[in-house]
Amino acid sequence: MIISKSVSFFRILQWSWFNIVTIISLTTIVLGLYHFEIVSIQLPWLPISVIGTAVAFFIGFKNNQAYDRMWEARKIWGGIVNNSRTWGMQVDGYITNLFNAGVSEEELKQIKQRLIYRHIAWLYTHRTQLLIPTNWEFAGQTGRLKRMANNFQEKFGIGLVKEEVSAIDLNKLIPVEEHTRLTGAKNQATQLINGQSKDLAILRSRQVIEDFRHVELMETLSQFYELQGKNERIKKFPLPRQYANAGNYFTKIFLFLLPFSLVPELISIGTVGLWLAVPITSLVSWVYITMESTGDYSENPFQGMGNDIPMLSLCRTIEIDLRQMLDESDLPAPIQAKKDILM
Repeated sequence: MIISKSVSFFRILQWSWFNIVTIISLTTIVLGLYHFEIVSIQLPWLPISVIGTAVAFFIGFKNNQAYDRMWEARKIWGGIVNNSRTWGMQVDGYITNLFNAGVSEEELKQIKQRLIYRHIAWLYTHRTQLLIPTNWEFAGQTGRLKRMANNFQEKFGIGLVKEEVSAIDLNKLIPVEEHTRLTGAKNQATQLINGQSKDLAILRSRQVIEDFRHVELMETLSQFYELQGKNERIKKFPLPRQYANAGNYFTKIFLFLLPFSLVPELISIGTVGLWLAVPITSLVSWVYITMESTGDYSENPFQGMGNDIPMLSLCRTIEIDLRQMLDESDLPAPIQAKKDILM
């Protein structure tokens, strides 16, 4: 997530340099064709402008849908934050020796820590699973797109928090045997929540909690399953490709036709128009391709790039809150933004 008030023009150039080079090259070639009279046909401006207007509307629709996906993902993670605090409060307040006086304070402390730590492990595991590339994300492509995605991830994404992620050790959050058992699970986050449920069943059988508290705690776990499922729906169900790909095709068609209408129009002005043909045509083309790319990079909020939901930061915020509920003082540091990007 970009946290600066504005994005510098230099950073925008870093993100779109390949498109800029392609556009300028195409426009320069078309200019040469007209200047040396290799091509003399000029496309009328009216139909080109109509196409441009249609493309702008289509891109606008696509970008709105992409933003809706991102905003929904942020609301889901907001729900995870709130319900995690509720879980910590319930564990701290419900796990007592009120119903079973035979449970020592030390054992109660261990039970609370186990339930809280397993939830922290769930947070980081869920985040890790959401970052696995899908076929339609940039990191799931091949060739130039994959190289570009890897470069963006390294410079403006998950590459910024490699050190913080490497310091997370699930073996310190859950027992070694449980962690070993989870290794073979297809959905480790799901099994962690199920482990919480089994733990609560044992506590109920020991009468550490009674029916009401058991039901309340299980309801909170159900909320985590629901929120996890919503995130997985966004991750595993792409923006319909007929919208995503059509917008890309329409934009490229418009950008290909634009120089054959705008360049000769500017050349007809005279020497000034000849010099302005490339920069003006390239600028118009760059605006369109940048609008289209904005939607492309926003439609998948869990792909490890700078536009992502700051999942690691949210996980760390929850971890700090929950550890403080356990009266711990040795707390991990909050995730800091780097290059004005919070991951």
